[in-house]
Amino acid sequence: MGVREADGAMGSAAAGVVHLLAERRETVATVESLTGGLLAATLVEIAGASAVYRGGLVVYATELKEQLAGVPAELLAERGPVDADVAAALAEGGRRRCGADWSLAATGVAGPEQQDGKPVGLVFVAVAGPDGTEVRRLDLDGGRDNIRGAAVTEALRLLTGHIQLPAAP
Repeated sequence: MGVREADGAMGSAAAGVVHLLAERRETVATVESLTGGLLAATLVEIAGASAVYRGGLVVYATELKEQLAGVPAELLAERGPVDADVAAALAEGGRRRCGADWSLAATGVAGPEQQDGKPVGLVFVAVAGPDGTEVRRLDLDGGRDNIRGAAVTEALRLLTGHIQLPAAP
């Protein structure tokens, strides 16, 4: 997927999320590492986002994952920042700290070099919400822009899958 195609997919996925959340009168937050704010920026580009987007955290530095998002220090020390359980903890921390119904998180390696023995393109996206937390592992190809864009699109798709289910009464 090229950069232009990724931009279109991100925007389309973000528009769907904003529309569905507005219909349900629910909110979302973001916690980002490898995407560095791209997920938040993609959401707020959509008209009406202010009704559903609570805010987010960009926790690029490992220690900020603990300090701001509440990821347990022991988990980070044992597994490192690029891990499925870390992605889950990021999403759960964002939901709590931003007071949102839903939270999305993204962590991974965008390159150009591996990080802590993890290969370029290894990404974990997570959603935390009223029905629990789900993490998806992605093995992505391409350069930094493509990996970051695909991570945003997949995080939005993951949330869409959850919010398309009937809202709780």
